Amino acid sequence: MADASIAPLDRLTAERACERLVVQFVHELDLGEPGRVAELFTADGVWEWAEGDRRIEGRDALRGYFGARPADRLSRRICTNILVTLTSASTATATTYFTTYRVDGHSGGMLPPRPPTQVGHYEDTFRNVDGRWLLSRRALFLAFGGPTENVGRAVGTPAPGRPL
Repeated sequence: MADASIAPLDRLTAERACERLVVQFVHELDLGEPGRVAELFTADGVWEWAEGDRRIEGRDALRGYFGARPADRLSRRICTNILVTLTSASTATATTYFTTYRVDGHSGGMLPPRPPTQVGHYEDTFRNVDGRWLLSRRALFLAFGGPTENVGRAVGTPAPGRPL
């Protein structure tokens, strides 16, 4: 539930800061340095999958997890319907829909189109720490998902591995 006592401009500024975190997260994974995603989380931040046994907690663990992304991975994530709700002056939640296109074994150049590897949504919790909005928890929920294709292998042979 949104906190009605927050001034409209403060609410707008906080919502925008949280939206920016959502976009910066996927930008780092796709075009930046994946290990830097850890800096978008609080010191005790958590990344988890709703299904399975994947829960990463704390910046060092997050840095190691995201930094272990294969160097030959090509990915693009599309995020939409980002709905941020301020729950207090220093906390917020959001739901974001995403679609992930991803292959491993990429050695450069443009590839023929492929279907998405994942379609789902994130459920985020944010906290304002010393004037900076950060993710305190991100949970990933998949509606559709499959293996990451390795384009360095024979066509149609997906590589085993963990999706990010």
